Amino acid sequence: MEANKLAMQNELSNEDIKNLIYEVRGKQVILDSDLAVLYGCKNGTKEINQAVKNNPLKFPERYCFRISEIEKKRLKSKILTSNYT
Repeated sequence: MEANKLAMQNELSNEDIKNLIYEVRGKQVILDSDLAVLYGCKNGTKEINQAVKNNPLKFPERYCFRISEIEKKRLKSKILTSNYT
């Protein structure tokens, strides 16, 4: 994924980060996989999701939520057709 390339470069521009933001349910979101890359998580999304599970007060629903299968398909379609990928 392009985000992996960005992490290896060790320099992210504002534009790079803006390209990781999607709109879901009228909210701007960054996928857990992209957050894992941005924060250099060695275990990828497992580390991010475990932090969310273990610290519910730090991650209220307004900051994180699970997408539905339909949203997942739509988002995948957007990612595949964007100029970023």
